[in-house]
Amino acid sequence: MRGFRCFAAAVFLASSASLVAANADDPTTAPNAENGLNPIDADTLAHIRDTAMTSGWAYQQLSDLADRIGPRLAGSRGAEAAVAQVAEALRAIGANVTLQPCKATHWVRGLETGELVAYPGQPQGITQHLSLTALGASAATPAQGLVAPVLLVHDFSELAAQRQQVKGSIVVFDEHFSQLLAERGHAGSAYAAAAEYRTRGPSVAAEMGALAVLVRSVGGADYRLPHTGITEWRPGQVPIPAAALTTEDTDLIARLSTQGPVRIKLVLTPQSLPDVDSHNVIADIPGRELPEQVVIVSGHLDSWDLGTGAMDDGMGLTAAMGVAQVLQTLHLHARRTIRVIAWMDEENGSGGSKAYYESVKYQLPTQTAAIESDFGLGRPLGISADILPAQSDWLNPVFAALAPLDITAFDRRKGELGADIGPLAGVPRFAPVLDTRHYFDYHHTAADTLDKVDPDNLRREVALLAVLSFTLAEMPEAFARVPADVNTH
Repeated sequence: MRGFRCFAAAVFLASSASLVAANADDPTTAPNAENGLNPIDADTLAHIRDTAMTSGWAYQQLSDLADRIGPRLAGSRGAEAAVAQVAEALRAIGANVTLQPCKATHWVRGLETGELVAYPGQPQGITQHLSLTALGASAATPAQGLVAPVLLVHDFSELAAQRQQVKGSIVVFDEHFSQLLAERGHAGSAYAAAAEYRTRGPSVAAEMGALAVLVRSVGGADYRLPHTGITEWRPGQVPIPAAALTTEDTDLIARLSTQGPVRIKLVLTPQSLPDVDSHNVIADIPGRELPEQVVIVSGHLDSWDLGTGAMDDGMGLTAAMGVAQVLQTLHLHARRTIRVIAWMDEENGSGGSKAYYESVKYQLPTQTAAIESDFGLGRPLGISADILPAQSDWLNPVFAALAPLDITAFDRRKGELGADIGPLAGVPRFAPVLDTRHYFDYHHTAADTLDKVDPDNLRREVALLAVLSFTLAEMPEAFARVPADVNTH
């Protein structure tokens, strides 16, 4: 999952304050008679749910992805191995698979070390190691590193107030991730607030003459794990070195800075290389009546390079793949085509989503709905949707089928529900609502590994996505397009 660019998705996918239990006078029927629509067969949806809950196929795909390939940073051999592996797995279950060409960002991590070389009360001959990791699109330091004084600030206002001290310094942004918000169902809001300093902070500080930027890691657990992520530079701006610092080491610097000047030696050797050719993996289960109309269910294929991408976004991707496996097992073909998409380059440059949009932008009405899952790990709780208020009850059969799994929360939202489906303006968009209280403990860290994934949560997510996808594809009438100026709250 990307940082600030997709923070809006994070804000509402994790927010429980606005969630309401789905309800209707008759929850077993689809859009009611006055809408002129036929009911969706409840037994079929129950079979889909139960098949998903007894299948281990998606977890096996996740295991293969995380354990056999590991990190899948865009432009890497791991990312290309994942394209081949995912395509083969979907072909093996009989889906119609195509590889859609796209460009992928190629940023390569190098050496990364940090060291406190001068600070108040420093014993002679003593320095202290700092745990940090370069941020995506960071520039490199000189090969021998750079040494500069620290300027610690808490927000952009404080940075602006100390503008005269920024030039020639290493700026440290000390903005805390609010675990309190996360524990109360607002992990996305906490992430959005803190991630702004990771995405924009280096650019803003560079404009003022900073030599480098360190950002307090955006995460909720203090395991001395640095959390990487993308940075964003203004067009034409020359990037500077930028890294994420662990919460513990940021606190150390903050304590020492209250006592006197602090100097850091920083060595970062990343490279930004030319974009490379890559692919989205697209797998279709053709519609029986309206094959030209498409319902997308998706997750992204690439991951950051510190961990093995089991959570972000292996879980979301293999849950989407699981939709195809469940429907093929049951020999179900809905009215419309169900299209599984494994997006490339979501984390670093959105090359995959840009390529897909270019391929459909003149036929957007054929894209009748789009689902993206990019908040994996926790138990599924419900569904978030960007749809017209008057059509909310069209999801009643979905919630009726998922009620035995306690998937009942409905969050109607306006706007982005995932970075990759974001460009599909006006297309009704959906995403699972998941328990994200501890997602940001491991997000974008070396601890994003298979052991963090509960197989039962993955089965439940497959069930949610499969029931939702089939219902959207089976409805006699598709959801209306959502005008940009419609307030769906």
